[in-house]
Amino acid sequence: MQHRTVAELMTRNVVTARRDTPFKEIARLLAENDVTAVPVVDDLDRPVGVVSEADLLRKTVDQADPSGRVPVPHLEAWERAKAEGSRAEELMSAPPVCARPEWNVVEAARLMETQHVKRLPVVDETDRLLGVVSRGDLLRVFLRRDEGILDEITGDVLSRTMRLAPSEVTADVRDGRVDLRGSVEYRSLIPVIERLCRSVDGVVSVSEHLGYRTDDVGRPATAS
Repeated sequence: MQHRTVAELMTRNVVTARRDTPFKEIARLLAENDVTAVPVVDDLDRPVGVVSEADLLRKTVDQADPSGRVPVPHLEAWERAKAEGSRAEELMSAPPVCARPEWNVVEAARLMETQHVKRLPVVDETDRLLGVVSRGDLLRVFLRRDEGILDEITGDVLSRTMRLAPSEVTADVRDGRVDLRGSVEYRSLIPVIERLCRSVDGVVSVSEHLGYRTDDVGRPATAS
């Protein structure tokens, strides 16, 4: 059982900027390529930062409203420096938060969440840019067909990992929702099976209706 890797999901043909790329050229790159951010790379194609639409919009936030109805917001020193910037190196968020191609979906998603970013430049062992993986790329795992999810659950999770016979536990998958039915020897196996099924790429939810023959958890309970 394997999660899809960043290398399988990332965009390889990446639009980039250089440190000296001017503001208007960056805006043109975003518009013409229908992207919301571009990595800024050095002469060795190593990411040194990322310029996003949000970085460019600080330019307008810093300007006074001609009508006088909207006051100019207070900006921190670093925000004002960006608002006054005219080249990529002055506008970019740095250092960039990067991913490695061998990472799986879970690792990339967790890094995006903890760092509050929407995309990650993907770099090799020499820090050269290989591609970009976005939230949208990671969400593509939920486009997996139910048949593929079912094959992985029955073949990898239930049979090879848990060593369960087909007559013990059956699975049904509809729109990514997994339904487990049957009975196992030990009660402690039920949360393990459920957790492994949830970890399969493309699974939206898991509901289990599993009984057990031996309660090895150590506290009274009624089998479901």
